[in-house]
Amino acid sequence: MNIKSYFKISLGLAAVLATQISCVHDDNWDAPEITCTNKFDAATKTMAEVAAMAPAAGAVKIAPDGAPIIFDAYVISSDEQGNFYKTISIQDKPSNPTVGLQIEINKAQNYADFPVGAHIRVKMNGLVIGTDAGVKKIGAPDPSYAVGRIPQTILGRYLAGVCDGNKIEIATLVPTEVTLNDIKADKYVNTLVKIKDVQFSGDEVGKPLMNKDASGAFIDTNRNLIDKNGGSAILRTDGFFKQSSYLIPNKSGDITLVASKYGTGSNPWQTVIRSISDINFTKDRFATGIVGGSNITYSGSFTENFESYAVDFAGFPKYFNYSFAGSPSRYWQIKTFSNNKYIQMSANAGNGSYQTYFMVPVDFTAANTLAFRVNVGYYNGDALKVYTTTNYTAGSDISTATLTDITSNFTVPKTPTSGYGTLAPAGTYNIPAALTGNGFIVFKYEGANPGVTTTIQLDDIVVN
Repeated sequence: MNIKSYFKISLGLAAVLATQISCVHDDNWDAPEITCTNKFDAATKTMAEVAAMAPAAGAVKIAPDGAPIIFDAYVISSDEQGNFYKTISIQDKPSNPTVGLQIEINKAQNYADFPVGAHIRVKMNGLVIGTDAGVKKIGAPDPSYAVGRIPQTILGRYLAGVCDGNKIEIATLVPTEVTLNDIKADKYVNTLVKIKDVQFSGDEVGKPLMNKDASGAFIDTNRNLIDKNGGSAILRTDGFFKQSSYLIPNKSGDITLVASKYGTGSNPWQTVIRSISDINFTKDRFATGIVGGSNITYSGSFTENFESYAVDFAGFPKYFNYSFAGSPSRYWQIKTFSNNKYIQMSANAGNGSYQTYFMVPVDFTAANTLAFRVNVGYYNGDALKVYTTTNYTAGSDISTATLTDITSNFTVPKTPTSGYGTLAPAGTYNIPAALTGNGFIVFKYEGANPGVTTTIQLDDIVVN
């Protein structure tokens, strides 16, 4: 190549580069504009109208080629932490919803495409709507199930976000404030609710949120919630929940939940959290399950033989009858045999764990001794403990008090294992001189069904 040819090529390349560089006037490299286009036309029905199409049992298919059936909804669930596996819960409005539904999808990690608050549009043509396990659901036709899961590969035919400018619209959800008893109604199923002044059952404080099986793997777990209004409900957690090691706090507060249901039995209601952040427990625990106590008097000398009360009575004005753990609550009640009345407690007819306290006010400064009679029935484990306490605030949660165990000072029978024994003296406890001031003698029944279901009977409580 001669020098003349070299300079021609070099000058030509420089001209091309100059032309390309001249197209860039500054260093502002903007990203290309993103356009969000609604995939489906505007809604043709309300979500409530679509929900009304669900039969009481089974499902119906919406004609693929029929008139378009499209409705708007808002996502309230999230599977980011492992709950709501392959399902999406939706309601018709961001606040004050009138109806909720569940969408069955054969796809996990739906939170990435449809986050909490996402405004979505559902096209029903080709899908089924039905009632499965008491819940209204949307899904795909499936010969094995009333409502099958929509395959991931065709999900886009039926479900899409609604645009807000250049992105999917995300609404701010306002949970409906209700009590635990309120949510036991179909109108709240698959809607977002908030319960104020709520706590876990006393016997679950300090436990992990979830149980493990024999191999050590976390499993689906129910925990009991109670509120200040006396309501109770199950908190259901999936075995795949990522925050499974969370310890149940000795606190109360507010909790945000998706109301749910499983089955049509006597108590099908349950609730589900999306994340531990839905639990906002920052207050001290409150007392629930206390009956009686309207006329508490601290005395150093008295006898209680229970003869003045009616059979099955539980609301003793002079004593606290405190169902601390167990749902539904179980109490010490008046029973009678051979013309003699006494109080009795058992977990035999219950379901789950129970802790119930019979609390007797005492002036320990004036009192010297404690005695009572005791009997057991169908013994299958120790169920009675006796305590003293001087720092229990009347009507408060028992977990705030210091209890001193004095059970070993008494003889509690371990027979018979079938039928009932007879009431007999349990012994006499000499109250220490150092124990002074007003407080309580506490008779605690602790049992469970299945588990320890021993019946305990108490009579003739004497303080001298």
